[in-house]
This record gives sequence, C-alpha cells and structure tokens, in this order.
Amino acid sequence: MPKIYTGGCLCGSIRFEAVGPAEFPHTCSCTMCQRHSGALTVAWVEFPKDAVRWTGPGGAPALWRSSEKSSRAFCPTCGSTIGAVDDAPVIALVLGIFDKPGAAALRPTSHSYRSKRPKWWRVTTDA
Repeated sequence: MPKIYTGGCLCGSIRFEAVGPAEFPHTCSCTMCQRHSGALTVAWVEFPKDAVRWTGPGGAPALWRSSEKSSRAFCPTCGSTIGAVDDAPVIALVLGIFDKPGAAALRPTSHSYRSKRPKWWRVTTDA
C-alpha cells in the first residue's frame, strides 16, 4: 500500500494528502526559492499532480505565475508557502508544511543552486 503524506499551512485552511512515493527530495538555494520562502534554502519533495489532493476548507492554494513552466503556491489567508505547481504534471511541496517532515522518504538527497547561497551558508544532505 502506498504511503500517504499529509500536511497544511499555518492557519489550516490549505491541507493536502499526497500519495507516495515521494520523488526528488532535495534542497534548493535559487533566488526564486529564497524570495518565495524568505529562507536561504528550501527543502522540497515532488509528487505527480494526480497524487496530491487538497483536503482543507480553503481548497487548492492560490497560485502566482513565477516562470514559463511553473507557478508558486501559497495560502491566500495566512500567506504560508506551499510549494510549486509545475506545468508538467508535478506538484512540489515544501517540507515545512508536512505533518511529519522528518519521514525518511522525505529526506533531501541533493542540493540545487548551491552557488546562489551566501558563502557563509553551509548546506549538507548528510545525517
């Protein structure tokens, strides 16, 4: 039976269920991720679009078109970063919104845009 992951925004309006397996768990320090989240590095995991169901009273998150291929997702009530909804059939969710972000399958295995982080910021994907 596939793993079911749950989570939601700060106010609880946007909630989700994602049916695993989780794909491409990684961290990213690109400028867009930094601006979207307010953090120097964001931890992400991807799911096929049809594997994510929006279950909260707010329905699906609000979207802002951020590039030619993707839109950033956020809660219109509390402003929480939810992730990205790509034109390809992928939804990338930030790990901080998961009810159990420490699940082994969500652990990042790579880091994108390492060169965009401040030189003093160290990112490792080791335990």
